[in-house]
Amino acid sequence: MVPPMPSPLRRSLALLVLTVGTSATVRADIYRWVDQEGVIHFTSKKEDPAAKLFLRGNRSNRGRDFAPSAPSADPTRYTRYDVWIRQAASAYQLPEALLRAVIKVESNYEPKALSHAGARGLMQLMPDTAAAMQVRSIDDPRENIFGGARFLRILANAFAGDLRKTIAGYNAGEGAVRRYNGIPPYEETQAYVERVAMFYRRYRSMPDAAEASREP
Repeated sequence: MVPPMPSPLRRSLALLVLTVGTSATVRADIYRWVDQEGVIHFTSKKEDPAAKLFLRGNRSNRGRDFAPSAPSADPTRYTRYDVWIRQAASAYQLPEALLRAVIKVESNYEPKALSHAGARGLMQLMPDTAAAMQVRSIDDPRENIFGGARFLRILANAFAGDLRKTIAGYNAGEGAVRRYNGIPPYEETQAYVERVAMFYRRYRSMPDAAEASREP
């Protein structure tokens, strides 16, 4: 179970999201443990001696390393999932614009996007990541969105609400971000963070999601 985020972290993430600058494989370790009441918990930190490393991380699609099956010229896909994006953002206390930006960069809103590595759906979840995030059907757009949002929430908790580290963690993994105490010096990850941040700002400033989703 993702631990609830204290109010200071909510404020921290909100502030950092508002001030975000322009300035390979995900390696965020996920631990699984069962409490005395039999409740299964997933966390990015080994908080219990009985915790077992459940997952090394999500292997997200890289750039255009996916094969979309939906017509890429269809602009309605940019608003088709609005209700679920809002629900997931509210449930995991994340900015709606952040979820939209990650979806845009990961899959360009193609619900059937499939990477060569096996990442699937709008938020490009690998099957083991989806399972850890309690996603029952990885190809279901709503569950895919909620699974990706849950993973972002874990990363946001791990980095005390630091937006850019959270974004970098989704791409390069929590371990890499901690190792370099910031965005890793990987060309791909640095480009990914800037691209997500760019679309984040566009979604915040433009009420028309379809217009904001256009390539600059």
